[in-house]
Amino acid sequence: MTSAERIFLVGPAGAGKSTVGRQLAKLLGREFVDSDTVIEQRAGADIPWIFDVEGEAGFRERETQVLQELAARPLAVVATGGGIVLSETNRELLKSEGVVVYLTISLSEQLKRTSRDAKRPLLASGDRRATLEKMRVEREPLYLEVADIKISAAGRSAKRVAQSIVDALAQQLI
Repeated sequence: MTSAERIFLVGPAGAGKSTVGRQLAKLLGREFVDSDTVIEQRAGADIPWIFDVEGEAGFRERETQVLQELAARPLAVVATGGGIVLSETNRELLKSEGVVVYLTISLSEQLKRTSRDAKRPLLASGDRRATLEKMRVEREPLYLEVADIKISAAGRSAKRVAQSIVDALAQQLI
């Protein structure tokens, strides 16, 4: 469907990158990889534990190492963590090694989708809405910087969002 060997999904926590990524990989007949899952498998621990022991900086180092490896995989759909765009190295890698799809959702939908999720260390304490707003202000320009395609994931099934991505990829080839 696309000449790009890799498709990277970026966006805020709760946008559905992993769920949409699995559907997209099925539609395109490609491998699906979740960068956060790879990080957890390699560390032998979950992300909250990595944050507790190594801090955010340690986690971000692991994230960059994993992205460098995933950027070399042929025909992959890669769901990334919401903060992957914070590193300039990661942004350059995303832009140079595949098509980047930015999944967007509203703040209210993001709050709903992340409300019961205890596996997001940056949302574990304090005012969740304020934290998400701050992250949105910081990260939105970076998502836009790397994005080849911007797709709204708000109020739609993962299957419909994945089909929208396939359609957008087809438009890019025309």
